Amino acid sequence: MTVDEQSWGRMLVLHARIEQELSKALQRRHGLGLSEYRALGKLVAGPRGGLRMQELAEAIGLNQSSVSRMCARLEDAGLTIRDLCEDDRRGVYSVITDAGRKRYAETEPTYCAVLRTALDKAASDPELAAAVAAVRGA
Repeated sequence: MTVDEQSWGRMLVLHARIEQELSKALQRRHGLGLSEYRALGKLVAGPRGGLRMQELAEAIGLNQSSVSRMCARLEDAGLTIRDLCEDDRRGVYSVITDAGRKRYAETEPTYCAVLRTALDKAASDPELAAAVAAVRGA
């Protein structure tokens, strides 16, 4: 196995462990999935609190079909609304609501704390320490 393959493998293990910790914590403490949290974060930062579905899909690394289903769940929870694109009536935006902004603000400290703790824990593993250092920009 090449050095690149070994390094990439360690990065994948780190990613999987962190994603699992984040996912469990967000679901358990806030009833929000990890992709839903990331979508709300992108919408909060987006122009006028919204993004076209395709832009949102690209921003969070999901296909458009998965994003449409996820946005339907967020809409059902009152965290987002759908809006038609003014320039192109075929384009659909997902726009964050005030409730969505509040939910994101409540959830963000948990995300940050769990991420920090998971990275600290992984940094103590000799197999993952270099991957953690790369993530942290050290």
